[in-house]
Amino acid sequence: MKFASYLNNRKPTYGAVTGETVVDLGALNPGIVDLRAAIRGEHLQQLAIQARSAGPGAPLSDVEFLPTIPNPEKVICIGVNYANRNEEYKDGSSAPKYPSVFMRTRESLVGHRQPILDPPESDQLDYEGEIVIVIGKEGRRIPEAEAHEYIAGLTIMNEGSLRDFLRHAKFNVTQGKNFAKSGSLGPWMVTPDELNPMGELRVITRVNGEERQNDITSNLMFPFRYLISYLSTFYHLKPGDIIATGTPNGAGARFDPPRYLKEGDVVEVEVPGIGILVNSIKTEIV
Repeated sequence: MKFASYLNNRKPTYGAVTGETVVDLGALNPGIVDLRAAIRGEHLQQLAIQARSAGPGAPLSDVEFLPTIPNPEKVICIGVNYANRNEEYKDGSSAPKYPSVFMRTRESLVGHRQPILDPPESDQLDYEGEIVIVIGKEGRRIPEAEAHEYIAGLTIMNEGSLRDFLRHAKFNVTQGKNFAKSGSLGPWMVTPDELNPMGELRVITRVNGEERQNDITSNLMFPFRYLISYLSTFYHLKPGDIIATGTPNGAGARFDPPRYLKEGDVVEVEVPGIGILVNSIKTEIV
């Protein structure tokens, strides 16, 4: 089943996507306030049954999407996780022993079809298409063999980055990853009964219809099982936490000259089996 978060009559809600419509499950279940609460309460299966028997939903074309999980406790991001991207740096370094980990804030993300803001402080807004794990239950020190049991579903992120702000400090990238509304999350979450999160998945990024990124998860240096196990060593993972698992090579910064995003550009991040996350770029007015 596909679950989305969105606005209905300007009120935040969540629903099940069936075909080209979405059933408002928030209206049918006022005691389950949002998608994170649905995951935390282990309600997804009953909600899926309810959605299949409900009447026709609202057209997706009329929906104003929110980030898939609008209020995650943790937005955890993995850097340089595809082997080809590690080679893209051309610095002669060997494959890392452990993943690079950093955090984003929820305010840095918008939903599907919402504009990503290009701030006036930088002219180096870049795209990064990524597959995102949504955690389904809390855990610490999770064995790799049990990692699949902790996944509520998968969604997609455009992990927008301000490249010059990434270099403002020696040991962190936080500044360049957390401009307000500089990235996106969506369009919805697909549960494991519909898409095997441990299977081979592909992520493709297009800018104005031109393919820029294309890679498969078998090329990850740190697969999903390892990431969940490793991260749970120090994090207490909670339902609704999200893990952006890394982007392939082909980001705009790697072209010569770089090809950064500008007003009017349209970025699509596609993961077959999930869908296509689409956002336009808009100059932020201050």
